Amino acid sequence: MSEDTFRSVEIERTSMGNYVVRNVRGGSLPMGTGEDGSFTPVELLLAAIGGCTAIDVDHITSRRAEPTRFAVEVTGDKIRDEAGGNRMQNLKVEFTVTFPVGADGDKAREALPRSLQQSHDRLCTVSRTVELGTPVSIVEAAGSIGD
Repeated sequence: MSEDTFRSVEIERTSMGNYVVRNVRGGSLPMGTGEDGSFTPVELLLAAIGGCTAIDVDHITSRRAEPTRFAVEVTGDKIRDEAGGNRMQNLKVEFTVTFPVGADGDKAREALPRSLQQSHDRLCTVSRTVELGTPVSIVEAAGSIGD
C-alpha cells in the first residue's frame, strides 16, 4: 500500500484492562473494559461509524449554512450469535440537524438527505467497510515471545 492509503493506530497496555490508543499525528485516546470513563472497543466502533458519516454530512451541508444543532446518536445491540461469537446488530446512525431560517438554511436542509445517502453509499469508509464485511487478520509479530 502507498503512504497516502495506509492507516494505522498503536495500542499500548497501561494496566490490566486499560490501554491508550495513539495515532501517527500524536493523538491519544484511553480505551478499556468499560469499568471507568474510558471508551470500550465497541463504543469506539460506534463512534467511528457515526463520526465518519458526521464528517461527510457536515462538510456537505455546512458549505450552505452553519448548523444551529448537529447531533448524531449511534446505537446497536451486542449479541452472541448462533456460532457463539459476539457481534453487533441493528446498527443505526440517527442525525438531528437543524439550520437557521432563511435561504441558506433552506439550501442546507435540502442537501441533508442527499448528503446522508452519499455518505452511506460511497463516502464513509467506516460504515462501508463494516457493511461489506472486510476480513481481519490477527497475527503475532515476529520476536514478541520474550524480552
